Amino acid sequence: MDRSLKYSCIFMCMNIMLMPAFSYSQTLVSKASFYSTSDGMGTPSGACGYGDYGKDVNNGEVCTASRRLYRNGVGCGACYQVRCKNNALCSEEGTKVVVTDSADGQETDLILSFKAYAKLAKTPSLAAHLCGKGVVDIEYRRVSCGYGGNLMVKIHEHSKYADYLAIVVLNQGGATDIHAVEIYEEESQQWISMRKAYGAVWDLSNPPCGDLKVRFLTSTSVESKWVQSDKAVIPAQWKVGLTIETDIQLT
Repeated sequence: MDRSLKYSCIFMCMNIMLMPAFSYSQTLVSKASFYSTSDGMGTPSGACGYGDYGKDVNNGEVCTASRRLYRNGVGCGACYQVRCKNNALCSEEGTKVVVTDSADGQETDLILSFKAYAKLAKTPSLAAHLCGKGVVDIEYRRVSCGYGGNLMVKIHEHSKYADYLAIVVLNQGGATDIHAVEIYEEESQQWISMRKAYGAVWDLSNPPCGDLKVRFLTSTSVESKWVQSDKAVIPAQWKVGLTIETDIQLT
């Protein structure tokens, strides 16, 4: 089969099979708990592969998601507005959290960092009482993270120039899912699919030489589409740890 036709068939199937992101208006009911770290923030070893970004993003107000929200890494970077249903202890607004990890708790969809969990309380003085409960009933809904700025791509620490390229996608907006990543090979004038390694990490053995354009297959609650950078985002002489800001902005 012709290579271009093969890729067209693959991505026609992918578009049919894509599940849309959770709707802004869809409010879900579940339970939430929390985990502790030395500073109450996130952990750099989360399943999304964010590293230190996963610890500090959103001021450390992050969460671990159940498998049904994590969705084999598609749920990485999603933002949720979470509100505790204990009216005596919890604020009306609640707090916004970013998915950086995956684990299943006891009847919980979300396990919040200590800092995020404490923000559910009406006042700082009530946070200790809330934490003492361990697990609380919640309502939550998918929202935009409100970062501002553009989508970023970081060269993952396991990359090895020029034989193996792995990237982690950062700052994706929170209400948009990313289902596929491709890079453009100038010599063959074709888009090449990257493999979903895990979480928000995508990789490719023997990547093309030269500056590399990148595009992303995205979905929201209303549509699925490819979004493409209008400039070369990965330089020819890429190196581990390099973070590149694209000209793509996702909600």
